[in-house]
Amino acid sequence: MNVDNAKSQMRKGMLEYCVLLLLSKEPSYASDIIIRLKEAKLIVVEGTLYPLLTRLKNDGLLSYEWRESTQGPPRKYYALTSEGELFLTGLDSAWNELSTTVKHLKTKGNEENETSTTN
Repeated sequence: MNVDNAKSQMRKGMLEYCVLLLLSKEPSYASDIIIRLKEAKLIVVEGTLYPLLTRLKNDGLLSYEWRESTQGPPRKYYALTSEGELFLTGLDSAWNELSTTVKHLKTKGNEENETSTTN
């Protein structure tokens, strides 16, 4: 089993959630989203992000508006819709459950190891 492959799959699974988290703070241009994800150590390329943004928009979770740019043509800024905010709330809940489960399993495993080594 390849750890890098597993890490890649984990990142792919988290990408949608992370994009929605970023857009819950403020509407953003796709390149700005990529920069912010890279700053958070989640490496994303345009070829991955644009199809995701399109899918989220088609699913009614995102909207967009064109804004004039000082550096070229107008830019498409994405924002969460009210449906997207509800969906993000559900993802927050799912993340909290998963995080709690992983912490429990890690802690439970450590407690059992400590008990077996002290006996």
